Amino acid sequence: MNATHSAGRNTGALALGALGVVFGDIGTSPLYTMKEVFGGHHLALDQGNILGILSLIFWSLMLVVSLKYVSVMMRADNKGEGGILALLALVQGQVPLQSRGRWLLMSLGFLGASLFFGDSLITPAISVLSAIEGLEMGTPVLHPFIVPLALGILVGLFVIQRHGTATIGILFGPVMLVWFGVLGLLGLLGILQHPQVLKALLPYHALHFFHSHGTASFLILGAVVLAITGAEALYADMGHFGRKPIRLVWFAYVLPALVLNYFGQGALLLVNPGAVRNPFYLLAPDWALYPMIGLATMATVIASQAVISGAFSVTRQVIQMGYAPRLMIHHTSVTEAGQIYIPFVNWTLMTGIALLVLGFQNSSNLAAAYGIAVTGTFAIDTILVGLVMRVRWDLNLAATLAGMLVFLVIDLSFFAANAVKIPDGGWFPLAVALVVFTLLVTWKQGREIVLQRLRETAQPLIPFVTALLAHPPVRVPGTAIFMTADANGVPSALLHNLKHNKVLHERVVILNVRYAEVPYIAPDSRLEMTKLAEGVYQAVIRYGFLDDINIPLALSESRRGMQFDLMDTTFFFSRENLIPTRGEGMSLWREHLFATLARSAANPMSYFQIPANRVVELGTQIEI
Repeated sequence: MNATHSAGRNTGALALGALGVVFGDIGTSPLYTMKEVFGGHHLALDQGNILGILSLIFWSLMLVVSLKYVSVMMRADNKGEGGILALLALVQGQVPLQSRGRWLLMSLGFLGASLFFGDSLITPAISVLSAIEGLEMGTPVLHPFIVPLALGILVGLFVIQRHGTATIGILFGPVMLVWFGVLGLLGLLGILQHPQVLKALLPYHALHFFHSHGTASFLILGAVVLAITGAEALYADMGHFGRKPIRLVWFAYVLPALVLNYFGQGALLLVNPGAVRNPFYLLAPDWALYPMIGLATMATVIASQAVISGAFSVTRQVIQMGYAPRLMIHHTSVTEAGQIYIPFVNWTLMTGIALLVLGFQNSSNLAAAYGIAVTGTFAIDTILVGLVMRVRWDLNLAATLAGMLVFLVIDLSFFAANAVKIPDGGWFPLAVALVVFTLLVTWKQGREIVLQRLRETAQPLIPFVTALLAHPPVRVPGTAIFMTADANGVPSALLHNLKHNKVLHERVVILNVRYAEVPYIAPDSRLEMTKLAEGVYQAVIRYGFLDDINIPLALSESRRGMQFDLMDTTFFFSRENLIPTRGEGMSLWREHLFATLARSAANPMSYFQIPANRVVELGTQIEI
């Protein structure tokens, strides 16, 4: 009885947390979706069009969010974790290492992550601008203050990131609980004015809209998709809150609130076509305008915070999967491992978002840039989950292709409808995605070239150790740990130490750090030690792509019979000096780019959390 009560209470807490983090993006879409559908495309505000659009929005929510993401994709978890990179790791493990298929999968993963960063710039800008634009509903005199106020809120949000989100995070769930409650209530009051809008629940009205408007209806999908942006967050944040709480909150609270609000706005437009200038705010009573602006601003700040935290999380994943250079990662909580702060990502996002707000000026202009990155991610998710169906769930080929085809038709229709917006702003997230994609692919390929060069020049470890101990140099007290990327070759730092210092520590450990295609590795399974000879060991430390990297902690937690005294241990690193050359490898400009990325990578001491006074760095030169 107590266990059941405790489990229910825990589910309730997780559900409230999910409400505050997972649903911020999709939950703030009512601010601008209906305005952009009718105002941006100059649709006649007659009953047929309004019912058709409401039907399209409702069935998009049902098919893309409820069926695809909540019902299907949330079954494709990687040890409880979701997101495009977790999905990629799930599929990659079934593909041979050096095959073309693996590179194709990696490229899809790179592209998905790249599109995410493009979307991360637009979501906070359009959400906060949409909320602040409600001031115009009160008095046009406030129009000149909208952009500066939105900019100030967004910049302030990025400035406080280094302090962590634990304090303001406590408010996320309750604020969003109120937000969705108000959305549903206002929508219900609007529906009572014109209950006929409930007819839009029938798919007939969506089909009739397509039949009546032909090509124009297809282009309008580019605005309808605004209602489902943020759907991928339900899957990406599954690891934080679990499948059950997210599904519970979606079906029991968020989905009904969104549907009620959209239908309420539709009813308002039928009664008062002039409300098209901002049906969201005009749905509220006059006395509630400014409280609604305040509540909407808080909701959009929460949605923006979720996007920023997501960008930090995805960046850590791509680094630990070997797709990006090391960046400084600060932990902002002593209890929550997932609460991190990455300065480079924070200030880059802030700069990009500020430029977007200043360049586009209002949410309607930004809507033209919104959607292309999201719908591209939708399509990539469909392809990857289709592969999971085939290789992990062992569904037959016909069933897999049928499922993929249904979802791909929907995803690619939305993508194609948004593609026409590329000249009007859609180019921006694509440009960002292209830059990020180029960086990720260049880094991954460059690291493989470097590792190949190291293998070509490195001496085999076992014969070297045997020959070395046959005529050992002077042994000195203490432990020397030589970090190496090639577990089977002799680290260049060891060779340089022998050449210049002519000594060998009494205990030598050749240490290789590897990243598994799973979210976490249990601490007692992290370290593997192999004795090569007297006083010489080969060690492997494994991390999942969501684990915190801390080598001294991993060594101290070892239960392998070897104790490490940090004050008696010296870590030796090889500092690689990369020389771009013509010939094999990548094109010369990409080699220069890779060398620049390598020089800008965070210091390995900081990244691996090794005290600087316990590290010795020795240089080595590599032609790429």
